[in-house]
Amino acid sequence: MKLIMSIVNSDDARRLLDTLSRHGHRATMISTTGGFLREGNATIFVGTDDEKVDGVLALIKESCHTRTQYVNPLPPVMEPGELYMPTPVEVEVGGATVFVMDVDRFERF
Repeated sequence: MKLIMSIVNSDDARRLLDTLSRHGHRATMISTTGGFLREGNATIFVGTDDEKVDGVLALIKESCHTRTQYVNPLPPVMEPGELYMPTPVEVEVGGATVFVMDVDRFERF
């Protein structure tokens, strides 16, 4: 048995949960924050049999897409009276970061 932990953009989380559910997979989601932009993410946990891992990974890939977004960079440390005019920077967001881990024991009560 495997535990699949995927960290996805909050915009993709509901679509991923719905897709997993439609394909008969149980999932648990927790809201998380992190990454370069300090934006909301979702960490989704799926426990599955070894032979179903590739199918779950395909569903994650299908549901979580990368996209570009413009953000203002953090201002540098400045002296009083200096003016900082940020120029928006294009960054890639979304997609998924996935970890697949072995499970020694699983019980459902």
